Amino acid sequence: MSTPTNTATGGLPGKTQRSPVMALSFDVLAVLLFALLARIAHNTPEMPLSFTGWLDTSWPFLIGVAIVWALLWIGVVRPRKSAQVTGADGFSGFEFSTGAMVWITNVIVGLGIWGIRHGEVPHWSFMIVATVMSGLLLFGWRGMFRLGRLRRLSRMKRMGRMFNK
Repeated sequence: MSTPTNTATGGLPGKTQRSPVMALSFDVLAVLLFALLARIAHNTPEMPLSFTGWLDTSWPFLIGVAIVWALLWIGVVRPRKSAQVTGADGFSGFEFSTGAMVWITNVIVGLGIWGIRHGEVPHWSFMIVATVMSGLLLFGWRGMFRLGRLRRLSRMKRMGRMFNK
């Protein structure tokens, strides 16, 4: 009996096909969730929670995501290769090194645009909260995928032991 494999990845157990488009989508969703949580936390009569307010909060940070993903796509920057390699060039967007690039660019560009729009440097507490929350969301979904991969590998190893492999 053979070891369980995933034929979609060339027979390597525990690896799944992951596209950069999927990773970009999760990054966009993470930033949109970040902006929504910010709008909910700061819901005031002067800044009410609304769809347009949510978009107004999210677009500077989405530009940061767009910039880094454009640089990744054209090959100007590349994440460190890891055991999660899936594409022909070893880039999937699910790597923590990609998350670090997206996170740093997202924070710098988003807060930079905020500062230009408001004509002042953002308050230090805003910079800390924006940095921490966007980091949690951008690394969080990557961590959940990695945890799922580790669980699949563990399950496959247990199945192999059941069949004396």
